[in-house]
Amino acid sequence: MADRYGGHDALFTLKAFLAAMLAYYIALRIGLDRPYWAIITAYIVAQPLAGAVSSKAMFRLLGTVIGAGVAILLVPLLGNAPELLSLALALWLGLCTFVALLDRTPRAYTFLLAGYTAGIVAFPAVESQATIFTAASLRAQEIGIGIASATLVHSLVFPRTVSARLQARIDAIMIDAERWSRDSLRVDHGDAVVTCDRRQLATDIHELHQLATHLPFESSALRLKAGVLRALETQLCLLLPLASAVEDRCRQLQRADALPPAVHVLLNDVVAWLDAPDGEGASPEALRARARACEPDCRLPFAWHAALQLSMLDRLAELVAVHAICRELQAAMGADRIPLSPPAREAIRNARRRVLHRDYGLALRGALATSLTVLIGCLLWIASAWPAGAGAVVIASITCALFSNMDDPAPAAWKVWQGTCCAVLVAAPYAFAILPRVSDFPVLVAVLAPAFLLVGAMMVRRRLAAMAIGMILSLPGLMGLDGYYTGQFDSFANAAIAQMLGALLAVWALKMVRAVGAEQSALRLLRAGWRDLALRTDPRQQPDTVKWINTMLDRIGLLTPRLAELGRDTTTPLLDILRDTRVGMSLDDLHRFRIRATTRDDRLLDVVLGRVRQHFDRLGARGQGDPDPALVRAIDTALAAIGRSGAVDDRRLALLALTSLRRNIAPDVPLNPRRDRENSAAA
Repeated sequence: MADRYGGHDALFTLKAFLAAMLAYYIALRIGLDRPYWAIITAYIVAQPLAGAVSSKAMFRLLGTVIGAGVAILLVPLLGNAPELLSLALALWLGLCTFVALLDRTPRAYTFLLAGYTAGIVAFPAVESQATIFTAASLRAQEIGIGIASATLVHSLVFPRTVSARLQARIDAIMIDAERWSRDSLRVDHGDAVVTCDRRQLATDIHELHQLATHLPFESSALRLKAGVLRALETQLCLLLPLASAVEDRCRQLQRADALPPAVHVLLNDVVAWLDAPDGEGASPEALRARARACEPDCRLPFAWHAALQLSMLDRLAELVAVHAICRELQAAMGADRIPLSPPAREAIRNARRRVLHRDYGLALRGALATSLTVLIGCLLWIASAWPAGAGAVVIASITCALFSNMDDPAPAAWKVWQGTCCAVLVAAPYAFAILPRVSDFPVLVAVLAPAFLLVGAMMVRRRLAAMAIGMILSLPGLMGLDGYYTGQFDSFANAAIAQMLGALLAVWALKMVRAVGAEQSALRLLRAGWRDLALRTDPRQQPDTVKWINTMLDRIGLLTPRLAELGRDTTTPLLDILRDTRVGMSLDDLHRFRIRATTRDDRLLDVVLGRVRQHFDRLGARGQGDPDPALVRAIDTALAAIGRSGAVDDRRLALLALTSLRRNIAPDVPLNPRRDRENSAAA
């Protein structure tokens, strides 16, 4: 109810202001000379969820110490050669930005803070190198006080825990997952319904992972269930390719009127089981046994419709098993010490941290933009000998570091510039008309409240968040919230101009170097999958299906908002990535089959895998293209001949992998009718 009427947002705004004032008071009391950095830090660290604040706080504090140490090291060594010092700091900040963009976890804040804290400390200290240690110590204390105050207030004052949000999201995700699986198995649901469910589930899993990264930093009972949560996340990731595979095979069999009545009844029973959350109706073990009993005999030769039926039933049995494990893990997250089945316990034992997509090219562009910004800013500062130039470089470097993770960060940086301009307009009357009349701290808090509560309210509005960052980076310093009041207009004007020019420099650099665009970024995600698939054809590749699925579903989570930003239908790209995900699973199965394959079967697979590699190499180079007829013929030949002298289970594994490979690479290419008739007759 509170959230509906903005209660949570209002509470966050009040807590952020309280944390900032607490940090400012402590910094003043212990005599720090620039306590406004404590205010800035308290706002930058602020997050609606307590666990998110704690996770960011720890890594930010570590990054602050590292950044201060780098400044202490570089300034005495290179202070007399400002060009070299500028180059060293630019390279350091670029390196930190590069690593932070690759590490999409709370750890990234360590590298971000290590980068721009070095600039915050080093640039203003160039003129007084002998005091660099003192300056670094003071800045680290100010930032540390801001971090500690924010953590304390957001964790103790009406905290909104990650645990509560996570439990609610798990319940909602389970509803989405079971609804999509039901829709995938029902013949009366259209593609639009299934695609909407699929998109929602991919987004839900992505959000679940983002929340889960903050759980270890929260003091709650749910924190102790991190292994259960990782297992649940892994199982949910398996649902997308499994359900989409069942849907694909089921539709093909229905169109060919080749779906046996017993299988149709089984599908309806699975839908009924998914509709019964309390485990009523048939047990999952019984449903899986029925699916295995309905499988056609894996004798040679093998008709195409029989291969489709085998593939559908195998994926259906796996789908039921995964849903059963998900239900157990969901119950384990919400209760203590409940008995788990052996498959659920095994899922927890085998759970690993999720592997995420890394884009080295985009990270390099972000690092280049940040380094270039620092270099250009420093050169202009050195050439002009402007005393306030350090402030411009600091604001520019912070802006680049904060927004380099975006496809096109220039619009966000432009909003930072707008926020900086607003801060100048707000700070001027405070600095010269209001604050000179304030004589004690309670009155100071009262007069600062309107401006800073406004900034806090803007932070929780996504459209205004970047502008709020621009305001909070500039407002405290321009107001004159130092250790003592000066009230000098020339200092105010110099600082205001420097900060506006610094933000403008960041806009220009990010526009020139970093801007990629959502369309190009989406294509890069698709090509990354094709590149990985080409590599997975290598016989030396070790099959790791869970890692592959995690990476591909992370790409779906990254792709969906980019397509939404373009205003495009997400159906085809999402289908492409899910299809590519299933291709990777098939390649893993083929590698497993090769361990026990005969020499003849190995030669057949060499041809298939070579053609698959050529296909995805071509896709990566051109961005599109139909499958080579030679690839389709190679798969069909292998389907007809593979596993003649091997065990039935090995033959079954090969048939499943090749059937899935053909359906996903060449779904619109019909099977050779003459070959299929011959196989059907022989069977």
